[in-house]
Amino acid sequence: MITITPTAEGKIRELMQEEKDTLGLRVYVKGGGCHGYQYGMAFESVMSEDDTVIEKGDVKVIMDSQSAPLLAGCEVDYMDSVQGSGFAIKNPQAKTTCGCGSSFSA
Repeated sequence: MITITPTAEGKIRELMQEEKDTLGLRVYVKGGGCHGYQYGMAFESVMSEDDTVIEKGDVKVIMDSQSAPLLAGCEVDYMDSVQGSGFAIKNPQAKTTCGCGSSFSA
């Protein structure tokens, strides 16, 4: 469903160790941004019955049932460069994206 790069996996693992009672990283899509949809991420301590969970080693990425179809085929990566650091989502379903990469249209 989605792919987690080794770099992102390592960073998620590192950050999860700093958070108490964390089950995994929730990746979601919500309405908003300059192109209609906006990505979001948060560490999650509770899962719903209809959540989709992608496991890579001991790292879990959690998606709700409404976000999962919009995230199908995505790659979650972690970038660390002179320009800054953070998670990046590459979405093959995105028809257009904004300059900062945090919103898209499908």
